[in-house]
Amino acid sequence: MNEQEIFSRSRLLLGEHVMRRLEEARVIIFGVGGVGSWCAESLVRTGLKHLTIVDSDRVSVSNINRQLMATTATVGEVKVDALKRHLMLVSPNAEIDARAELFTEETAESFHLEDYDFIIDAIDSLKHKALLIDLATRTKAGFFSSMGAALKVDPTRIKVAEFRDVKGCPLARALRQRFKKAGYWPARKFQCVYSDELLENRGEPRLDIETKGDSVKASTNGSLMHITAIFGLTLAGLVIRKLIP
Repeated sequence: MNEQEIFSRSRLLLGEHVMRRLEEARVIIFGVGGVGSWCAESLVRTGLKHLTIVDSDRVSVSNINRQLMATTATVGEVKVDALKRHLMLVSPNAEIDARAELFTEETAESFHLEDYDFIIDAIDSLKHKALLIDLATRTKAGFFSSMGAALKVDPTRIKVAEFRDVKGCPLARALRQRFKKAGYWPARKFQCVYSDELLENRGEPRLDIETKGDSVKASTNGSLMHITAIFGLTLAGLVIRKLIP
């Protein structure tokens, strides 16, 4: 299959120079759930060639309502493996590095953040998210972060703002409080995708609805694909805009 034809519409809009930059760029996405999986999809479909995807989870039944690679056929598979297989069907010549690992203080150095042109944060864990923000903002890479995408239904309230200016998002507030308590702040400014909408769960809570590795999440909030996907697609759009002179 002709790769020129696959990305002909991208090339028509962006031009050869931007397409070359996109093909040469190295991007790493931390977290490939409801947000990160759609970010990866958009970037690869646009023409990105070098992508690292990081997530230690396996596909669960409750992922099917919003995560790209989650289907009844992939339940139980390692998320990054299922996503890589899908992305390679889209762009067979892409170089996808699937890392089924958790980003922690112990593993952070192994990811060599300084080697990437763009770092995307779609991590759920507050502790690990704060760590990635801290380390990513010390690099020269373009860095974009997703705030909380759960408990929302209105796509028109999804916005982009600098971290300090994110309003109405409990996750952003918790991160800022964490940095303040720790006595430091991210090394530089960075943009976030967020929504100031905050609804309540209407269904009965189930503690066993999702798992993180071998442990059950302490709490689970409802989330929908049209919101999480827009978060992820917006993150991809921020990368692409950065590549346009």
